[in-house]
Amino acid sequence: MGIISFQGARSKVKKQNDTPIKVSDYMTRDLITFRPNQPVMEVIETLVKHKISGGPVVDENNQLLGIISEGDCIKQLNESRYYNMPIDDARVEKFMAKNVETIDGNLNIFDAANKFLQTKRRRFPIIEDGKLIGQISQKDVMKAALKLNSQHWRDL
Repeated sequence: MGIISFQGARSKVKKQNDTPIKVSDYMTRDLITFRPNQPVMEVIETLVKHKISGGPVVDENNQLLGIISEGDCIKQLNESRYYNMPIDDARVEKFMAKNVETIDGNLNIFDAANKFLQTKRRRFPIIEDGKLIGQISQKDVMKAALKLNSQHWRDL
């Protein structure tokens, strides 16, 4: 007579999801940054050359001081024309946004997408131990969505 084996019902073993969905998994770490005393014309050249819309302004210790964007540069161009002032004297610190909202690198990428929608910002710097370590942009979130497209959204 053969051995009869009976196993009771087993609960499904949940597969641990190791899909990268944190901001830090998709943020840009190799950033183009600017200095507060840098001429705005240099910033404009850099933005055009690298096809970016702005970047963080940091001090010599890589601490975030602000962000300068295309809009900030255009404002400077407009003011220099209006007041007939030479543009060569314009420095980043005068035109950068100083009250910069940051985002946590451990934040879920979908929560980051929601934050972009709520604030209408194009980028958020990521700070760790007081230093700039990266930046997440709307484009980075879209890249994450493309990578995660094969997954079931509910599983993430």
